[in-house]
Amino acid sequence: GRGRQPHRLLMRIAVTRPEEDAGPLTAKLEGLGHEVVMAPLLAIRPRDGVAIPQLPWQAIAVTSANGIRALPAGHRLTSFRTLTVGPQSLKAARAAGFTAEAHGGDVNGLAAFIRASLAPQGGPILYLSGAETAGDLEAQLAGAGFDCRRVVLYDAAPADDLGAADAALRNGRIDAVLLYSPRSAKIWRGLVEQAGLGDAAQRVTHLCLSRNVAA
Repeated sequence: GRGRQPHRLLMRIAVTRPEEDAGPLTAKLEGLGHEVVMAPLLAIRPRDGVAIPQLPWQAIAVTSANGIRALPAGHRLTSFRTLTVGPQSLKAARAAGFTAEAHGGDVNGLAAFIRASLAPQGGPILYLSGAETAGDLEAQLAGAGFDCRRVVLYDAAPADDLGAADAALRNGRIDAVLLYSPRSAKIWRGLVEQAGLGDAAQRVTHLCLSRNVAA
């Protein structure tokens, strides 16, 4: 009837992103009325003593907001064109003073943009990354003739347990879990099995960023 609000299914959702990345997503979900269970599967640990070559970079490639957050003080990189993969890494780069733009949506998309829009003779590419990455940007660009220098700025250490999600799963208090990478999906599965919660997790909807994550 007139004035009736459309029905929305409110859910109890486990957010598995690292704490550094989970804030905006959690706020958005809670703003929609959902209940969030924080279950970070990875902890971001910046590396000490990282040296970044001072070269005339044609561009800086960043595939995670943590690649910006983990930069050492005094890096002097903000004057270079910076290419990110999506809104979160773009926001982090701009907040840190970079002139940044987002392309591709993931590592493969960013590599395709660089190959199509930049030329190897234009200068080296600086790739800011973590120790483990979802795609090999360095190899993709090197295969196209680019001088790509990868600098590892942080490690993403796996969680030892499910944290708050353990009790929530045991008590049937999770309707869905959000998984953003193949690595975090494997960690989730391993921790669920370690806790003896495989049957409980079977009843939960797993919402995955990609087919690779789902697999």
